[in-house]
Amino acid sequence: MALMGSGVVAVAPASCFWPCTDDIYGHHKMSSSYPRTRICGRRRLLPRYSNGSKAGASSLNCRQPIVSAEPPPPPGQSSVLLPPDSDIDSDSNSNSSRRQPHLSTTTTTTTKQEAAAAAGGVVMSPGLIDYFQVSEDLVLRSEADGGPPRWFCLLDCHCSSSHSASSSKNHNPLLLYLPGVDGVGSGLLLQCKKLGESFLLSLKSQHLRVYHNLVKLVEETVRSENSRRPHTPVYLVGESFGGCLALAIASRNPDIDLVLVLANPATCFSKSQLLPLLPFSHLMPKEMNPSLLYMLCLSSGIPSRMAMGALQKSLPLEQTVGELSQAARAVSSYISVLADLLGVETLNWKLKMLKSAEAFSNSRLHAIKARTLILSSGRDSMLPSEEEGERLRRLLPDCQIRTFSDRGHVPFLEDGFDLVTIIKCASFYQRGRCVDYVLDYLPPKPPEFEQIYEPHRWTEVACNPVMLSTLENGKIVQGLKGIPCQGPVLYVGYHMMLGFELIPLVARFWMERNIVLRGIAHPMAFKRLKDGKLPDLSTYDAFRFMGAVPASATTFYKLFSTKSHVLLYPGGMREALHRKGEEHKLIWPEQSEFVRMAARFGAKIIPFGAVGEDDFGQLLFDYDDLMKIPYFEAFTRELTDEAVNLRSEREGEIANQDIHLPVILPKVPGRLYFLFGKPIETEGRKQDLKRRDEAQQVYIQVKSEVESCIAYLKEKRENDPYRNVLARLTYQAVNGFDAEVPTFEL
Repeated sequence: MALMGSGVVAVAPASCFWPCTDDIYGHHKMSSSYPRTRICGRRRLLPRYSNGSKAGASSLNCRQPIVSAEPPPPPGQSSVLLPPDSDIDSDSNSNSSRRQPHLSTTTTTTTKQEAAAAAGGVVMSPGLIDYFQVSEDLVLRSEADGGPPRWFCLLDCHCSSSHSASSSKNHNPLLLYLPGVDGVGSGLLLQCKKLGESFLLSLKSQHLRVYHNLVKLVEETVRSENSRRPHTPVYLVGESFGGCLALAIASRNPDIDLVLVLANPATCFSKSQLLPLLPFSHLMPKEMNPSLLYMLCLSSGIPSRMAMGALQKSLPLEQTVGELSQAARAVSSYISVLADLLGVETLNWKLKMLKSAEAFSNSRLHAIKARTLILSSGRDSMLPSEEEGERLRRLLPDCQIRTFSDRGHVPFLEDGFDLVTIIKCASFYQRGRCVDYVLDYLPPKPPEFEQIYEPHRWTEVACNPVMLSTLENGKIVQGLKGIPCQGPVLYVGYHMMLGFELIPLVARFWMERNIVLRGIAHPMAFKRLKDGKLPDLSTYDAFRFMGAVPASATTFYKLFSTKSHVLLYPGGMREALHRKGEEHKLIWPEQSEFVRMAARFGAKIIPFGAVGEDDFGQLLFDYDDLMKIPYFEAFTRELTDEAVNLRSEREGEIANQDIHLPVILPKVPGRLYFLFGKPIETEGRKQDLKRRDEAQQVYIQVKSEVESCIAYLKEKRENDPYRNVLARLTYQAVNGFDAEVPTFEL
């Protein structure tokens, strides 16, 4: 039986990428209840089974792939995606001697998982189970003569709904998935629900024995898509070997707008633990193939993680041993699938191709201009991925890296790994040649917010913020009832030391009002002028994910035009890095920077005050102190030179935007307090506020309101019996940790 070679998956996500349900041929229509397969110019009917499933459907009810090497289809047509039948002869009796394909459904997979869980057994992750089942189906349906390249659709991801919405989402980018050396192309099974419809181009080993032919084939797809939509980027998601392939495509097409997402790229294969196997694979008999696959499986880290999962349950010894043995049987049950997929001859050929891919990609790194996001796993037992990721980051011109210390060689198949969220956090989602932080922004969904907020949930316990707002009649109420639902709205307030108030503020708006605050942030959270000692860009992933945008007049304009809720700190970095004795002091520019822009769109301006930073830490060494010490003075200059300088044309204290790290002595946590004042209307005042004097009056009014809010909170917090964290914990221990802790009387 012929085995699959390396392949390509084109993914068109329904939520954020191009939802493509189009026919590659344009003439391959369905006229009956029988699905058809087009193979080498022939067609044959695939019968439906009694349960309604198609022959050859995978565990995820894969829509059937078109057998073609042509590029992904343009929008506006309909597609019928069918899997290749293992027999292309018209003689129906020629199939009698072949094994029947493994047929399973999602229900079957779920039943397996539930049964094993009920028995207390260790089970593989759903992604791995589906991967092996899809792999088995593809192997069983390979033609003996190899066959042409194929496009596959991995699952039935909302085909009907995405087809109806395709006309409105044609501006979304196309994503091509380039799998690892296994070539099955089902490595994104767990990601498909968010990525949308998927197309897989699976290449047969008999037809593409040379790495350069594979590069050219993928290149044709990329160029075809670029000619169809030249202003929309093409995403290449490469995993291991696919990472080498993506780099090769980018190096050969520097003028095409590509975005690379590389998971553990195999550009360091020469340092891999698999390399010593290459000389011996020629001499290894076929009978030794299962043993070799056991070694590969062990090096992937899958058995070790399953074993650790059993040990972490802290069960009795006898039950733990039982679970470990069950885990071993679960791995063994799929070795036969791998044996079909990776025979000795096939494995030897693929290792050679992997060496060619590594050499070619490394020799062409200098020609790559594409934006690149590298995903490195800390527990990759096959490749030194963390070290390689740092090497590529230094060599590629526009490259970022995200490291996942608890992931293995195949992170896309591991539970909890969310590719879409990672792309969004890194600000790597774009619909045009450049990232538009306003128009390309995808608001978080509740599960995504929970995933991002979980590492920061301790702030809720530590500061337990008190949120107060003002109704239209001027009454102050607890909560955010006084906040308008409809935008555009501009929130203008005081910036605490190091922006300590940001996490609880943004989180409360999302949880209480389902409002995304689009914060105007310093450009250092988005780019660097050069590498150095500033915190890595990944430090700001959560802020970008929750809507932060780089400060600029253009961004401000776009936010108001899209009726956004905008968060602005006029004091900027100077206020967030204030000196001793400047707590709760506004350090704003003398002239208005936002009033006339707000009036142009009729935005409401809500001034707000925030207090409480002095209850969490005492400033020991501020900017003035650090600049007296030569070491810290040089360190501060170095940090400042790495970031974009804002307000360089300004004069006075507001122009001092030097980046430094103040020394703060922590205190027993107190409490944060927020008060949002009465909205200031600008609608209908566009012409009046065009005059600088009128705009300046509103600016002074906003500043005065912020100062009044701060003074109110500073006075009222003295009467809060739960200002100290110990008092709050005592209250929650008595009334339940989900109970809302009261505060001062309004």
